[in-house]
Amino acid sequence: MNRERIVLVADDEERIRRLVQASLSQRGYEVVTAANGAEAIAKLDDSIDLVLTDIKMPKKDGFAVLEKVRESGLGIPVLMMTAFGTVDSAVKAMKQGAYDYIAKPFDLDELEILVDRALDADTLKRENSYLKAREAGENQFEDMIGSSPAMQELFAQIRKVAATRSGVLISGETGAGKELVARAIHSLSPRKDKLFVPMNCAAIPFELLESELFGHSKGAFTGATENRVGRFELASGGTLFLDEIGDMDLRLQAKILRILEEGVLERIGSNRQIHIDTRVISATHRNLEEAIEQGKFRSDLYYRLNIIHLKLPSLRERSEDIGALAASFLEKAAKAIGRKPLVLDTDALELLESYHWPGNVRELRNVCERLTALCESDKVSSDIIAHLIDLPPAVAAEPSAPAGGGDDGEEPRTLAEAVNRAEVAMIEKALARSGDNKAQAAKMLGISERNLWYKIKKHGAGGESGSA
Repeated sequence: MNRERIVLVADDEERIRRLVQASLSQRGYEVVTAANGAEAIAKLDDSIDLVLTDIKMPKKDGFAVLEKVRESGLGIPVLMMTAFGTVDSAVKAMKQGAYDYIAKPFDLDELEILVDRALDADTLKRENSYLKAREAGENQFEDMIGSSPAMQELFAQIRKVAATRSGVLISGETGAGKELVARAIHSLSPRKDKLFVPMNCAAIPFELLESELFGHSKGAFTGATENRVGRFELASGGTLFLDEIGDMDLRLQAKILRILEEGVLERIGSNRQIHIDTRVISATHRNLEEAIEQGKFRSDLYYRLNIIHLKLPSLRERSEDIGALAASFLEKAAKAIGRKPLVLDTDALELLESYHWPGNVRELRNVCERLTALCESDKVSSDIIAHLIDLPPAVAAEPSAPAGGGDDGEEPRTLAEAVNRAEVAMIEKALARSGDNKAQAAKMLGISERNLWYKIKKHGAGGESGSA
């Protein structure tokens, strides 16, 4: 449930204050009242979401209240109430920054609509500001591609998980696409019309991360010149994605646990409790159970986050997806620089599929971008990849070992030859243990069957052609 919004109503007529308070309270708002401008100014703080003020009041008038709101940097929308015949004053107030005005006597239904509209506009303004900041950042790959059994199983899990409110922990290697999984869960969930707010917990120092997550009040610390809404609050009604949660400081872990259990947070420098409804999806490349044993991660937070666990396979575990991923990356890279998309020939694709991709999907994307920038031909061969891309020698070079990978008793002359001999030996053992069953041998080696066939062909032996 979203937190209750607070409206400050300032009017020197007690009857007006009571009527407005009753009307807005029934609407679900909390109402704070003031009998004059000076009292209203004294009650201004970061807890107020909207100010509804009469223009003519004793001590200080509505213009003084509006000016104080502007000076405070709180960013609170202000609605002006004015008596019939003094609308010019309200127009003047709008030019000075008021959101809108309503003339007395007013219909309470009309007032409620105006208050709703002002608060909705303020929320939209904050969300748009956040989205523009995201768009100004680095472009990220948004689509999930994968026809492999591992990815199809993951997609089925995502569809089931999306409909729930439960916390999800995504594990997988760096660069495998954990944020894409989190985005897919959000986009298929009932929260899809609200914000998806990502946060990399490893990229920001503790002092800044605390403010980013929970927000702060004006004056909470040096440099806090205005109120700031934290990402937990910003994502209320939507989804907060905490990437690399395993790198988070233990002090912040305790605060996050409380928020998840109580649905309440306090901004830094404020004791005001804010109720939020935020679904948290977290991700890590670390083994959190080992981190718990080492005292680096709280076990209670782990069990709170790990209600549903999704394991994202590495790229080498789904090498059959490399062709489709590469084609997509090459098309996007070509579009970005206005050239025709490159096409991989069979040997080039087999070369990419044989690589172990320690950087996963992110590394493949970078390779495709470099090829697009550097390759003069529209068709990419394995020779072009070996010439333009810094793949390891064992992948980029032809094997130096004799056909069949036999050991002639001599020491390997190059790293590539040593790696090839080791690779052949492992293939030999896997085929022997599996009774020459390629599918079973590939599973034992942790590669796809297609990748195994490529390696057998690469080394010139194996299977029906001889023993690897």
